[in-house]
Amino acid sequence: MSKITDELQAIATPQRAETSAWFFKTGNGQYGEGDVFIGVSNPDLRAVCKKYLSLTFEDLQELLDSEIHEYRMAALLILVEQMKKAKGKVQQEIYEFYLDNTHRINNWDLVDCSARDIVGFYLFDKDRTILYDMARTDHLWTQRISIIATHYFINKKQFLDTLKISEILLSHKHDLIHKAVGWMLREAWKKQGDEPIEAFLEQNIGRIPRTSLRYAIEKMTDERRTYFMQL
Repeated sequence: MSKITDELQAIATPQRAETSAWFFKTGNGQYGEGDVFIGVSNPDLRAVCKKYLSLTFEDLQELLDSEIHEYRMAALLILVEQMKKAKGKVQQEIYEFYLDNTHRINNWDLVDCSARDIVGFYLFDKDRTILYDMARTDHLWTQRISIIATHYFINKKQFLDTLKISEILLSHKHDLIHKAVGWMLREAWKKQGDEPIEAFLEQNIGRIPRTSLRYAIEKMTDERRTYFMQL
């Protein structure tokens, strides 16, 4: 495990670390409070991870347990690549390992780089009740995982879970959930799901946060965007 952390430390820069700490809201009372960045860009991080795709769960747990954001990101990127090649029981083990570590997947980029291709991928041909349970927790990142995981289903032109989980999350208070819901609704709309998505927006126009609405309608025509904003 020290080899990958040594490589990441070697390419880290204080300037990027400072920028990342600001961008990911690590100040007191902010959603990323206490998160630590060393300053590695995503392209560089992904390039390093490609060399360590055979790390064990024990190694990955060490990375996930670190206070350093880029180490946790590295573990998740490696897990995603391992899931792509895994079969049968190994897929289940990766999925369960991921869920056991949701408390360490504790910023929006960590969720967004992994939930679709681990949770969504695994649950595609299985019972998806757990996503609804996750959406109903009071844990911000678990809730974000629940909606972002449906991106995998969207890519397969299945929209029902996205709509149902979005409905659960419409009353959420946090902007990061508003953005995630709007993003997934927009992705569903783009996959020729315009009729069910627009019907959902019309039915819930009094409940949907404006941030979610703006994200959801972003790719629509000017006429349709104006229509929804004036409802």
